[in-house]
Amino acid sequence: MFKNTKGQPMSMKQFVAAATLALATVHAAWAGEFATAQEAQAMVAKTVTAIKANKQKTFDEITAKNPKWIDRDLYIFVLDLNGVALAHGANAKLVGKELGELKDTDGKSFVKEMLDQARSTGKCTVDYRWTDPISKKILSKRSFCERLDDAIVGAGIYVR
Repeated sequence: MFKNTKGQPMSMKQFVAAATLALATVHAAWAGEFATAQEAQAMVAKTVTAIKANKQKTFDEITAKNPKWIDRDLYIFVLDLNGVALAHGANAKLVGKELGELKDTDGKSFVKEMLDQARSTGKCTVDYRWTDPISKKILSKRSFCERLDDAIVGAGIYVR
């Protein structure tokens, strides 16, 4: 027999309703902890607009981890069309480095795939495995990129 917070008996229907409410509350709290695909795409669009207005200032802010370019586990990266990092919101040490041959833990050349797709279609969505900045664990990641002149601007979500 199930009891409510006052110790009174609950019907199965009441128990299921209470359990459903509790799960919905937990899910809502958890869902806000990590970025969504829509938020990643919106951040890319916001970054493209900012780069058009002031390229170097935006690159500097991204790499300096300015809070307007980082949201929970979401951060911006910018690569030129040769794969050189122009800005990186999670790892400033990558800026200036050629990342075109970088592979994930499964051996996937994900940067090359991003560059190839962005060159041909102007946008891309690429799945790969990468280190989550919050848990520091290797997770599946989906990045959304948009070509802007001679660069691609990207942000990705960690699939949990």
